[in-house]
Amino acid sequence: MMSAMKGKLDGDWDSVKFTVHQFLERDKLRFKLLADLRISNSIPEVTFEARLTSEKFVIEGELNALQVVTKAMAQNAANAAINALKMAVNLALL
Repeated sequence: MMSAMKGKLDGDWDSVKFTVHQFLERDKLRFKLLADLRISNSIPEVTFEARLTSEKFVIEGELNALQVVTKAMAQNAANAAINALKMAVNLALL
């Protein structure tokens, strides 16, 4: 997820890398639980997608709090992080 976000934060990456890592580490248990629930088919796809949307907004809010990145960069980075998680879960479901 970090590497997906790095590409979207371009020139600001060096100044936000440590904090982004802290955000993701703090959120990691929620991401893992969500992925595990979906992989085990304990939650349907629609619930998984709704939770991913909520998580995306959490990531955007965290990045916006840094006030270093633009709103568009925060949205793009949040989307990249959630897409990375979604791809990993989809691969696990194959």
